[in-house]
Amino acid sequence: MRTVVVNLADRRPVWALPGWVPEEIRAALPQGWRLEMSEEPADGSGDGDASASRSLLELARDCEIYLGYGLPAELVRAAPALSWAHSGAAGVRGSLTPELKASEIVFTNSAGIHARPMAETALAMLLHFFRGLDFAVRNQAMRRWSALPYLRAESPVRELGSATVGIVGYGGIGRALVRLLTAFGSSVLAVRRSVRGRRAVGADTSSGADESDDGATRNVAVFGPDAFPELLAASDAVVVAVPDTAETRGLIDGAALAAMKPGAVLVNVSRGGVVDERALVDALRSGRLRGAGLDVFEHEPLSCANPLWDLDNVILTPHVSAVTRGFWRRETDLILHNLRRYLAGAPLGEWRNVVDPKRGY
Repeated sequence: MRTVVVNLADRRPVWALPGWVPEEIRAALPQGWRLEMSEEPADGSGDGDASASRSLLELARDCEIYLGYGLPAELVRAAPALSWAHSGAAGVRGSLTPELKASEIVFTNSAGIHARPMAETALAMLLHFFRGLDFAVRNQAMRRWSALPYLRAESPVRELGSATVGIVGYGGIGRALVRLLTAFGSSVLAVRRSVRGRRAVGADTSSGADESDDGATRNVAVFGPDAFPELLAASDAVVVAVPDTAETRGLIDGAALAAMKPGAVLVNVSRGGVVDERALVDALRSGRLRGAGLDVFEHEPLSCANPLWDLDNVILTPHVSAVTRGFWRRETDLILHNLRRYLAGAPLGEWRNVVDPKRGY
């Protein structure tokens, strides 16, 4: 009997696995297949589980398909028949082991599934600074009624719709954010790795696994990575939405922060290692940047001694920008899409979210 193992019972209550998810997967399997459920709590945070328990290894020993959070190296070694592994996490760094790279396993992830809530979080952080909500939070904590930060001649409070927003990384999150920003009337500049040179190309605001293009492509220009310096210099706010790879680690360093417009806002909802936190603290303390909205950090949980906690021009969230109760419908649709392709022997070009372990994305 050919076997699918499901290990998606996330230990976090908001991500609890609904009973209908395995039932829909089971219903999509033809005769001769069985579905096995792991009842152990799984770790859906970050890149997913870094290790596998003895009972999970025993359950997965004969599996052909594995659906979990991440792909531990010992599971690859323990399951010689494994042909396709899917991760419910978007990050893949923890799964890119020598064992996976040396195998013929097709590995897919959940990039784009979280795009909508993450884009909404990024938008909220932008509005926090553009509309001066940081001043309101500060005044409320002190029980102080003061409109001075809003009314002074050099007030940074402005309309987001009149701003240029730069998006570093034009995948599912970036495209979902574009749909929100174009509704405000903002101009958007984006860089993505798959565009060569500095020439702008037509923007595609569909998010793949999230939802279809709504046609809102006004005032959007997408460039190749060579245009990154120009994006920093031209943007009133920069949103970082790139995957964690060797090329993106430390991308927003001191030089990049210095290249940003004075008074610009930085938002990071991707991975903490993309931003040099020490350089960011310096830029925020000096007043060169208006503020920063951060959902991810170099080291998590964030140490209580980290200076970011003490800065009035920073809003922090504890790596929760992806939280939504709408996750499971999109995640299940993605799994079923690829399951049908797998069963039909379809080429990988017809799949979604196939990861190249050697490239890291």
